[in-house]
Amino acid sequence: MSKKNIPFIVYFAISAVSQTVIGAPFNLSFLAWIAFVPFVIASLVNEKNLTIILVSYIVGLAYWLGNLYWLIPITIPGWFVVCLYLAVYWPLIAMCLRYCVRKGVPLSLSLPILVVGAEAAWGWLFSWRFLAHSQYRNIPLIQISDIFGAAGVSFIIAMANGAISETILSVRNSVYKNSARLGNVLLILILAAALFYGRYRIEQTPQFVEAGPKIGVVQSNVPIESAKEIEPAEKTFLDMLAESRKCLLEAEPVLIIWPETMVEAILDDSYLRLLGEDSITKLFHRTLIRHADEGIYLLVGAFGGKAEIAGEQIEMKTNYNSAFLYEPNGIGPRQSYNKIHLVPFGEYMPLKDHLPFLYNFLMALTPYTEDYILDAGTEYTIFKMPMRDRIYSFGAMICFEDTIPKIGRKLTLSAASLSGDKNQNKRADPPAGEVSLKADWLVNITNDGWFVKKRGGKIKATSELSQHTAICVFRAVENRLSVIRCANTGISCFIDSLGNIKDGFSAGTLEKKALQRTGQQGWFADNISIDKRITAFSKHGQLLDIACAICLILTAVMSIYKLTRKQKVNYE
Repeated sequence: MSKKNIPFIVYFAISAVSQTVIGAPFNLSFLAWIAFVPFVIASLVNEKNLTIILVSYIVGLAYWLGNLYWLIPITIPGWFVVCLYLAVYWPLIAMCLRYCVRKGVPLSLSLPILVVGAEAAWGWLFSWRFLAHSQYRNIPLIQISDIFGAAGVSFIIAMANGAISETILSVRNSVYKNSARLGNVLLILILAAALFYGRYRIEQTPQFVEAGPKIGVVQSNVPIESAKEIEPAEKTFLDMLAESRKCLLEAEPVLIIWPETMVEAILDDSYLRLLGEDSITKLFHRTLIRHADEGIYLLVGAFGGKAEIAGEQIEMKTNYNSAFLYEPNGIGPRQSYNKIHLVPFGEYMPLKDHLPFLYNFLMALTPYTEDYILDAGTEYTIFKMPMRDRIYSFGAMICFEDTIPKIGRKLTLSAASLSGDKNQNKRADPPAGEVSLKADWLVNITNDGWFVKKRGGKIKATSELSQHTAICVFRAVENRLSVIRCANTGISCFIDSLGNIKDGFSAGTLEKKALQRTGQQGWFADNISIDKRITAFSKHGQLLDIACAICLILTAVMSIYKLTRKQKVNYE
């Protein structure tokens, strides 16, 4: 490495710092438009490929280790392994960029394809820290998500970074001049079109939005530590019940929502039937029935699964992270949803049956002292709430499922909606007693108590809470549905179908400012808005993500082939 090229290491570091502060909680979103510029310039310096790979990987690893610090209290080995994997995408993008430049592909085209492709790839494991997420408060821009998903926003930001990089490089190298001009013109046209579309969608919203029912949200404040029970299940339950009854008495909502797993019991009917009448789980269940009989629908996060008698003990054949809907004066089986997208190392451990030796090693990466494995659900349940004048319906995303675009869109439309009715966007309300093809809203119940710190008797939030909320904004815009977040330790809030995180409420005890609702217990209630529009994204999904991921893989293969072939020629 020559001394004159040492500054390229600093360029990678500048890019890492810039990408750190663009999103929540720092919210320096304007830096997103240049955050990749130092990375691009550093990737294209006249250095050996191996040097670029090594330096970009080390800086990328430092970036991820610092930004995912909130995983440390849960699992230090897991935090480190996840970061080792995610850091691979920095040298991958760098090497593919070098290949594209050699082939004459403009940076304004290659960079957005590679970045969006990389985000799609690492999103398979962990959908976090996308460029788009930094723009969650840029409401006009993010409206294109109802066509392209969050990937469309990331694409435009990365295109801006590519065009700016090419303009800078053209000052010293005339090779870039023509592509720089073309890139800037293309960027201006695409950005203008995106903002025009955003304004159009915002202005037409009142035509498609109607006032929905009043919904209450109860937020608990229970920090979670691995392998420890911080607060007895009975106390947590009674605290939740007390807040829920205050919400019912003061606000009179039709639905009250509790966070993920805040009822620490298995509420599946197959299990309840096998219990004695004096069991604590049966007591929880009967209490929830009585609470719902006070005149509300009650959605609670608990555990599910199929139970059987094995000898003198109850054996769980399946174990789920579930949401249960208790109905007022409910008769018959309760509606439930079993979480489909499980968190690796937190809710399941891969390779148990196929590679037992590796499984035993990976168990050390979990936050548990024993084998704790959940089963994945298989059905995208749409909860139904029959009311006097109509039937409301909604889908529930559990924990990090709101970071997975596929989950949100599958819970938005029924199979009938995907059949191709050209008049769906303009269809009238369904007759009384008939369920709409599109859900009326989405719910995210989550337990973010894993990601808080207890200091001096007070609970302090990490950046995970605000970042998790920012990501959820895109599920609302993609599907044109309001999203209700109900989170242990925060952030509980309403997000409307344009992506606005709503401050204030008609009644409640939590902070008025939504993003300040961390580390506190309480409740709030307000009317939800119902958007009738059905989006292209809900119908067709992540086409842009998939296309860019395929391009990334093909470019990486060709780049590696070219590199190995060159080395072989040099050797001969």
